[in-house]
Amino acid sequence: MNKEQFLNELRSRLSGLPQTELEERLSFYAESIDDRVEDGLTEEEAVAGIGSVDEIVEQILNEVPLSALVKEKVRQRRAMKLWEIILIVLGFPIWFSLLIAAFAIVLSLYISLWAIVISIWAVDMSLAACAVGGVLSAVWYLIQGNPSSAFFMLGAGVLCAGLAVLLFYGCVELTKGMIWLTKKMILGIKAMFVGKETVEQ
Repeated sequence: MNKEQFLNELRSRLSGLPQTELEERLSFYAESIDDRVEDGLTEEEAVAGIGSVDEIVEQILNEVPLSALVKEKVRQRRAMKLWEIILIVLGFPIWFSLLIAAFAIVLSLYISLWAIVISIWAVDMSLAACAVGGVLSAVWYLIQGNPSSAFFMLGAGVLCAGLAVLLFYGCVELTKGMIWLTKKMILGIKAMFVGKETVEQ
């Protein structure tokens, strides 16, 4: 891929960015490619050295605030016709209700997933508390002269401690997975506002 193809693809994939932001990004990558070419690389090597368009788009979407993307998308590109305004107003009860319902469903699913993660953390903390309680109970029963109960409580405490440690690693991975999912969801929302657009006449 040469410089022109790379910049055209990048422009197409980021067409929903505010115009000044888009031009700044394109100018930055154009200069980066030119610098690499001056250092003796071919255009194709310079473009390959910068990274793939997918990686660059993802990086830019992570940096640009969602509010800026929404504002750019909402901004009118052309004057609306009277019949379009009438359809929007008359259809408002339907499309707004559907929009709220869709948002509520997605939000409830997301909150439910986090509730599962928090519940598993709570189980892990309970096991850790049971481990401490088991060891303290074992000491108490030993002081009271009841070695069989002390041995049982010590075994229960050690079992709970082992389960708490194992579950801790699972909780950490589950939390990392939810954070990754959150980032991907935000990136997906941003991607809905940025991308190839057809020019309306």
